[in-house]
Amino acid sequence: MRVLRPAFSLLVAMTLILGLVYPLAITGLSRLLFPHQAQGSLMISDGKLMGSTLIGQSFSDPGHFWGRPSATTPQPYNGLASNGSNLGPLNPALLDQVKNYAKTLRDADPGNQAPIPVDLVTASASGLDPEISLAGARYQTPRVARARGIPTAQVERLIAAHMRGRLLGFIGEPRVNVLELNLALDAKH
Repeated sequence: MRVLRPAFSLLVAMTLILGLVYPLAITGLSRLLFPHQAQGSLMISDGKLMGSTLIGQSFSDPGHFWGRPSATTPQPYNGLASNGSNLGPLNPALLDQVKNYAKTLRDADPGNQAPIPVDLVTASASGLDPEISLAGARYQTPRVARARGIPTAQVERLIAAHMRGRLLGFIGEPRVNVLELNLALDAKH
């Protein structure tokens, strides 16, 4: 009993501290310091939930920008099934997927002979990436402009207005959140 009492007391204390006090404190701080992010970075338009800026959305309409392919199954951008495809660069299944994604992009815009940016034909590590590169957005600009009947320059201005720069000025690449960009397109047209 002499040995069990301190061990049991420590177990109860650590359970209370790490299982109750710490999570409540972190949740409270996050809601206080980062209220939008703590609530899931939800995008609401006209009182309707449109999605989250943290999780990619599935767009297939030619008048919208398309995000990175999702590796989640059975449905795309399924947050409960977040994972990569785990297909290595020499796996023929990966090459088949890339060819299929490239064919879908070419079929949607047959006149576009520009090289397809890699992020439009490969899934991210989580399979949920909500952003595309500027090259990915610019590649899709002619299709989106044509489908909406607006000048390409107008679509390019929207891309520039929604561009996010490198983190701390040097980490990562400039990018665009697909959901935010599509909602801005819908609001304007």
